[in-house]
Formats: sequence, C-alpha cells, structure tokens
Amino acid sequence: MMKKENIILAFYICIICIGSVLTGRIVFVTIHDTPINQIHALNARPQIPFSAFAQASTTPKEITHGDTSKKDVIFTFDGGGGVQSGDKILEVLAKHHVRGTFFLTGKMVTTNPDLVKRIASAGNEIFSHTYDHPNLTIIPNNKIGLELTKLENILHATAGVSPKPYFRAPYGARNPRVLAVAAAYGYQSVYWTVDARDWMEGQGETPIQVKARILSSVAPGTIYLMHVGDTITGQILDSVFTAIEAKGYKIVSLTQGL
Repeated sequence: MMKKENIILAFYICIICIGSVLTGRIVFVTIHDTPINQIHALNARPQIPFSAFAQASTTPKEITHGDTSKKDVIFTFDGGGGVQSGDKILEVLAKHHVRGTFFLTGKMVTTNPDLVKRIASAGNEIFSHTYDHPNLTIIPNNKIGLELTKLENILHATAGVSPKPYFRAPYGARNPRVLAVAAAYGYQSVYWTVDARDWMEGQGETPIQVKARILSSVAPGTIYLMHVGDTITGQILDSVFTAIEAKGYKIVSLTQGL
C-alpha cells in the first residue's frame, strides 16, 4: 500500500506536469545561497524571484515576504557550516527582545548541539535547511525527502523541537518539483526579500556594504537573509537593529510576521 505522503506527492507532480503541458512552459529556476567559505558554480547565476517562474496556481505557494500591511521586518539566519556569528546573534536578539528565525542543516545541528540548544531554549524559531545542504533540483524525490526527514529527526533529538512547517532550499535552488516533494513531507518553502550578502565576506564584501544594503531596503514585510557562519553578521547586527527600530519598525520572527 502506498504511504499517504507518496500519494500526495504523486498528486502534486501530476498536477504540475499537466499544468506544464497546458501552458507549454517548463518551469525551472536555480538561485544561489552560498554559505561562507564555499564557492559554488551557482554563485554566477542571477537572483531571479521564483514568482516570475511559478505562475501556475498548482505550484505550492512559497513565502517571499511577510505581512506588508505592518511595519514589521523579519530577520532569518541560515546555518550550514561555521558558527562565527552564532553567539553574537543570540546576544543581539536577547538585547532587543527579538525572536530570531534560523534555518539550520542537520550537519550544523550535529556539530554544534550546544549552540542549537541555546537557540531553541531562548525561544527562537528553527526551521529546515535540509540535512546535507545539497542542490535539491538535481537529486531525486526520495533523496529530497530523506534530506528533510534526517534534519527533522536530528533536530528533535538534539533540541526537542520540530522544523515543520517551513524549509529553505540550499542555495535558494528550487523548482515546482522540489516544492511539490517538500509539500508532500509537510513543508512550505521560505525564500527571502533581501539577501544581505554577508556570505560574500570572503569575496571582499564589507560590513559597511552589508549594513547599507539592509538599511536601504527596509519596508513592511521584508524578509532578510543573513548567516550564522560569517563574521559580518555579528559585527553589524546590533547597530542594524537599532537603526531599523529608530525608523519605527518592529523586528519579528517569521511566524510573527506572516
């Protein structure tokens, strides 16, 4: 007998395939989200909003911003490798009474269990960034599911929390098939509105540039992408939060800001 999740997955994929035939359009997009100290071929690809490709109503909905009717902004922190800014991020979140939102890989949880426990115990949100940080668009459906379930299991065992219902695709690489598989496993994709590009530290990006990029793009519902594994985030986060709050905005978690 087919498992419920397999039946749901087959339904999603069939609908997407039918939609592709009817529209005469093959939908595919790969967007980068490269961790610190990892140069990847995806870096050369342009950042194109997924919504520009995913127009069919059958494609599972993706989150790219929060509630645009409120002066709230959302800071999300991806963690897949180093933890250079981990302690400072937690310090700043506590200082400003903000719940942060973290997308963590299973490998990071495994290698940094104490930090992950502190993230969770402080009331911050932890969602899935897969177990091994692969490009999901080039691996088969069963391996996508394995990436999600392995992270789910290790996070629950380590910190007693579940990453559901949200995930962020490594490198920002996703397409309708990936979203359909994730949906069958109970996950909804979360992208971002503004990439702070703190991850480009090794390529010459400076704290001043990253801070300017953030503060020049403040708008209701903005979701910012930052990282745990760089030093820029730890250097500027406190002053960034102070400047945003001075503009009359509130910094909230993902679930608070939707």
